[in-house]
Order: sequence, then C-alpha cells, then structure tokens
Amino acid sequence: MSDLGRVVVLAGGLSHERDVSLRSGRRIADALRAIDVDVEVLDVDGRLLATLAADRPDVVFPALHGAYGEDGAVRDVLELLGIPYVGSTPDACRLTFDKPMAKAALRAAGVRTPDSVALPHDTFRDLGAAAVLDAIVARLGLPLFVKPARGGSALGASVAHTVAELSAAMVGAFAYGDVALVETYLTGTEVAVSVVDTGEGPEALPVVEIVPDAGVYDYTARYTAGMTEFFVPSRLTPEAAQAAVQAALTAHRVLRLRDVSRTDLIVDADGTPWFLEANVAPGMTETSLLPQAITAAGLDAGILYRELLQRGAMRRA
Repeated sequence: MSDLGRVVVLAGGLSHERDVSLRSGRRIADALRAIDVDVEVLDVDGRLLATLAADRPDVVFPALHGAYGEDGAVRDVLELLGIPYVGSTPDACRLTFDKPMAKAALRAAGVRTPDSVALPHDTFRDLGAAAVLDAIVARLGLPLFVKPARGGSALGASVAHTVAELSAAMVGAFAYGDVALVETYLTGTEVAVSVVDTGEGPEALPVVEIVPDAGVYDYTARYTAGMTEFFVPSRLTPEAAQAAVQAALTAHRVLRLRDVSRTDLIVDADGTPWFLEANVAPGMTETSLLPQAITAAGLDAGILYRELLQRGAMRRA
C-alpha cells in the first residue's frame, strides 16, 4: 500500500470541459489504484469544502480543465485550507490560462508565437464588427485561427479562410469567453511536448505529433477515438524535435510551472517551433497526449502520478 495517506483527485467542476475532466480524473484514479494507492475522486461542487473538512486529504491531484480548474481558483482554495496538491501555483495558473499573456511572456523569452490580437466582446461590438474585422484582416491577413483567450479543449476554436468565416469564428469564440484571440494561421506539424518534474528538475517526455483526420484538432478530434492519428515519438527531424523540447522547457520555466505541464506547438517547414499555448492540467483521457507520451517514455502512469503526489505532499509544511 502507498504511504501517501488520503489521496483525493478533483474532477468535474462547472466548466465547459466538465466531461473531459471527469474522464481524466477516472483515468488518474485507475492508474493509482493499479499500484495500490488508496484514492477517492471528488467532484468540485457546493459540497466540496464540507467534504474536505470532514475528511481532510493528505494530498490532492487536481484534474480540472477549463475555468475554475486551470485559472488558479480551486488551487487558491486549497492554499487557504493548507492542503498540498500536485501542480502549479495559482499565480502561475492565471498567467498560463490567459493565452495572450502567456504568448507575450514566451515572445519576450525568445520563443516564436503567431502574430495575434486579443479582442474583448464589448470592443468588437462597440467599435463596429465589420470595421474591426477589416482591420484584423488588413493587419494579420488570412487565414486566421480564432479561439477564446481563456479556455481549453479547442472549445470555440476554428479556422477562418474568409471575412465571413472570421465573423462566424468570432461569434463561436465569444460563446465560450468574453475575449477572442485571433492568430495568424500557421501550417506545419502540430505537436505537444509534456514536461514532468518529480524532483530532479523539469524533463520533457517524447514529442507527440498530432494528425487529425479532418485537418483541424478540434474538440471532436481530441476526444473521439480514431479521429486523430498520433505519432509518438514524432516524425520530426532530431533537430526539430529538440527545438520543440527546448521551447516546452522554456515555457515551463518562464510561466513558472510546477510538477507537470504540456505545451502545444506548430513546427514549421524550417524546423522552427511556434508556441501556441501551455496547459497546467493536461488531459489524462484515453486519447489525451500526456498519457501517450508517458507510455512512449517507457514509464508507468500510476508510478509517475504517485511520484508527483509525493512531491506535492512534501509541500505540506
């Protein structure tokens, strides 16, 4: 049996990514139980604080995606309660969850990221949608990639090849948040690089190459088995793969991430990685990228999660 004491995995919550979070939480718990770790999965709802107070956990593994999970809010509450947990601090979560701010931080660190503009819904409406769209196209050109400035799982994200499609894409992004991030659409190889730190410093796992059947790695392509082909390790040249790894390690350091993260990149034809976004709570579902990287590295998921929990528990004092 594990010496971790009472372990709780937090999953679910009230974000648009609730279902994905529940699947991630179950997978984490199953992997831990397979190595005899006593673990309970708790939903994040109005009963959570009372449950934690009545039976206080020794360490928590947040498997929460989207708002309330990756924005630092729940981790702030865990800090207030003095309960140690796996993962990044609330401040690091807030910085990373705000995609325009994260992009600015990585650009300042020398990592390339697509040209972009972040537009609040009120600005888009008050200045006149048509005029704003014309200004965007004049500055960034077409095609463009549009997504909510805060959020994940590609919800509200789409490619726009025309001004008409751009208008619809803005509406789609605003359905999931008050600010839309509009980026130059890059072609190249889409990859994800997960970084873990069990106490010996951040280490990158094998690069995962993502090839969605429909050409766009949207919500359906992410979470429907068979709709995306993955190559682990990627088919990048050794030099391009190493560049992607270095970009991910830079993101982990610059954004002050802790324990585990995943960085999403586009590698262009010249082998240059372009930063898209980073994730403080990578998906752990059966089609998610971090578990594939763990397997490709020859690691046991349960043992890795236990080591992360042990690292989190050491912060109890």
